[in-house]
Amino acid sequence: MQLREIKDIFYQELQDIYPKEEVDSFFYGCIEHYLNLERFVLVLQPNITLTKKEEAPLFAALAELKQEKPLQYILGSAHFMDLEFMVNEYVLIPRPETEELVEWVVSDIQKQTSDIRHQTSNIRILDIGTGSGCIAVALAKNLPDAKVYALDVSEKALNVAQENAKKNEVEVTFIHQDILNPELALELDFDVIVSNPPYVRELEKEEIKKNVKDFEPHLALFVKDEDPLLFYKAITQFALTHLNKGGRLYFETNQYLGKETRTLLEAHNFLEIELRRDLFGNERMLKGQWK
Repeated sequence: MQLREIKDIFYQELQDIYPKEEVDSFFYGCIEHYLNLERFVLVLQPNITLTKKEEAPLFAALAELKQEKPLQYILGSAHFMDLEFMVNEYVLIPRPETEELVEWVVSDIQKQTSDIRHQTSNIRILDIGTGSGCIAVALAKNLPDAKVYALDVSEKALNVAQENAKKNEVEVTFIHQDILNPELALELDFDVIVSNPPYVRELEKEEIKKNVKDFEPHLALFVKDEDPLLFYKAITQFALTHLNKGGRLYFETNQYLGKETRTLLEAHNFLEIELRRDLFGNERMLKGQWK
């Protein structure tokens, strides 16, 4: 079958579920991943024909896309901060908003150390709830002299994160612990603690798209309505005893609870607190400095 015919089938099968631009993205993502063909291949070779063996993974992916399974899980990979990450059902798919959080951390550290040669080698960073490891790995890649640690309650998620550290050739120390455990003890202090913890309330489930709600791990997504800041409270409490003087705490936040999360840091006497909007205009990132 000709590749352009398969492209037409993608549109016919998916047009009632996704906008055209997204179907475009799915089709070209699949041919790049499975066939190593660039996006412009149909311009240069409009009559390119595939064998049955070459067609098979494309139609298998199409069947899963019809079930609204995210393309990243189908292909087993996602891009974040110009890096490639392995992803599966045990970890969230990295988001553009989280890239902004990482860029904020990197920018602050680079400004802090710009006049002090090799100072980043003394900086210790902890990523809490690392999941795929996208935050920790991206920080290690952009701050190669820093010492980066990553903690998660899920051993299966940590296995993915470890693979991603190897894949991107960075050194990250992984810690299998539960931040909600009141007896959690680490004999380390940090200059930066960063976290994108679970923050979607049960009442917000109706707003969540099927491809997220049905396929991404609920452990990493949802919190009870009665205590939506559960993880923020635990991480803030942890930071009180594990942040060095002048150290900074960074959060990705629920867009509806940014002010409440800010109040939490104020109540614990953090300084220079800043709540930022993401590229979509939502209050999504928070920073506070320990006194």
